Amino acid sequence: MAAYLCPPAVIHGEHTVKTSQIVADVRDRHPDAVWAPRVDGIAASTGIENRGWMLPLESAVAPGSGNGLPAAGIGPAREALAGDGFTEHDIQRVIAALEAIPAPQTVQERTAPAWAAVQSYGERAARGALQIAGLDPADVDCVITSHSTTPALPGLDVALANRLSLRNDVMLLPATQWACIAGTRSLALAADLVAADPDRVVLVVIAEALSTTYQPADDTLESLIVRLLFADTAVAAVVTGRRRPESVLRLDAAWNHTLPGTQDLHRLETRADGTHFVMDRRGPRAVQETVTAMWAWLHARYQDDPTSWHPDVLLAHPGGTRVLEYMEQTMPAAWPSGLLDHSRDSYASGNRGGAAVFDILRRAHDAGQKPGSRAVLYAAAPGLTATALEGEWV
Repeated sequence: MAAYLCPPAVIHGEHTVKTSQIVADVRDRHPDAVWAPRVDGIAASTGIENRGWMLPLESAVAPGSGNGLPAAGIGPAREALAGDGFTEHDIQRVIAALEAIPAPQTVQERTAPAWAAVQSYGERAARGALQIAGLDPADVDCVITSHSTTPALPGLDVALANRLSLRNDVMLLPATQWACIAGTRSLALAADLVAADPDRVVLVVIAEALSTTYQPADDTLESLIVRLLFADTAVAAVVTGRRRPESVLRLDAAWNHTLPGTQDLHRLETRADGTHFVMDRRGPRAVQETVTAMWAWLHARYQDDPTSWHPDVLLAHPGGTRVLEYMEQTMPAAWPSGLLDHSRDSYASGNRGGAAVFDILRRAHDAGQKPGSRAVLYAAAPGLTATALEGEWV
């Protein structure tokens, strides 16, 4: 499995959302929540002061176009009030008051503008990746796409085929449910594709508008954490079967792992007011199990040289800093410190979901890597499933 990766293009959300803005919003909406007295400490514990969104915070917290009393409900409301002895004057006042109450945004109101942004950001990332690789849209043979929080059919793959004017025979491979493993699993799939045809050019594009999961009405602790963590990012990169002058990383091996019975720990739920990300507090411990399994894979891969081999950089997206700390605690003691520095740096401006590993990879590349240095890429996602790759900087 030899595949070559060019530096990724990374497009961050252009609207800066401060943690202080989020804290102010949740304080105003949920002053009596059980976590309200601890909100400052919870926010500080994320280590995130700013994150970029594709749309401004105002778009997430704005009321919907409807009201608290839809037209279909006026008749029944009138009948109920009249049956309770209200006068016509009082009935009119009650109905007017109900109609003045703004309704939450609908699924369409939340998703439609985010989906438009995902397509625009995805196109920008794709064009950037092709420019970095020294290629044109006509050179692309396959496109792998992922976008988890903006469901659409057709999806980002078809949108890019039209926006980039790709050839009619380009293979389109959408993977909208990969979520946080989109970065590593797309590279593993791309490596398999170029192994079958070394002349094939694969373009990977991941665009995540995770801010669509910001639900103002939710008052659970988990919902608060989701609002504080997520950022919006679009990334793209070119994978080839033959080394190009622009290639920076050779991918040598891939590993996949799925934990049975963990599908409910992290999930998306579509409700009347949009998409909700639901997570269980047991999630980080389950993710740790995939980390342990990955260590075992690497040990088996280098069992002939277990004492001297180590990665020179570890590009990891396990969902949060808690698991990063676990990775540091459980990796072999002889490994050098600082392997996860670029991962931590990425988290400091938000959890980017499927786009995270490419963002981390770009940070590592920009910091400078010596040819021959070894890299391990790892990510875990709802399912609970994980994918890792091992390779060498060229």
